[in-house]
Amino acid sequence: MSTQLKLTPTESVEVRSATPDALEVEVTYGASGKTPPKHFHPDQDERFEVLAGTLRVRVDGEERTLATGETIEIPRGAVHQMWNPTEEPTRALWRTSPAGRTEDWFRAIDSCYPAGVLAFAVLLGEYRDVFRLAGPDFLLRPALGVLAVVGRARGYSATGAGS
Repeated sequence: MSTQLKLTPTESVEVRSATPDALEVEVTYGASGKTPPKHFHPDQDERFEVLAGTLRVRVDGEERTLATGETIEIPRGAVHQMWNPTEEPTRALWRTSPAGRTEDWFRAIDSCYPAGVLAFAVLLGEYRDVFRLAGPDFLLRPALGVLAVVGRARGYSATGAGS
């Protein structure tokens, strides 16, 4: 049984399979998507195959466009961004290995994505094993830590509860 999870106003994933070895989802990028923040996954590799549409990819500063049928492998630790700059939706098969807590991360985002930056800061602290913003850690960690404290004080948690 598949599960649809909303990640942003224009992006969602549908879980296709989940084992400890890998999480496979079908991701939909809506038209004219925004460039996401630069990020990396410390302990997981990713593979994307474009099923329909166009996907813009930036990995370690190098940018390229993937068309239907094309794939890209993103090794753990590689700073990257992916988005759909076109007027048509894009669908891709996305494999994360090992799966780790990626499905939990997606579920947490789905449960609080409209809440904004305070809720997201709480999630970033909780899921550092899955997802990290790229940038100077000595600046990001304290700033996100303060935002997470405020977020938790407002009732946000990694399970998505909050005001």
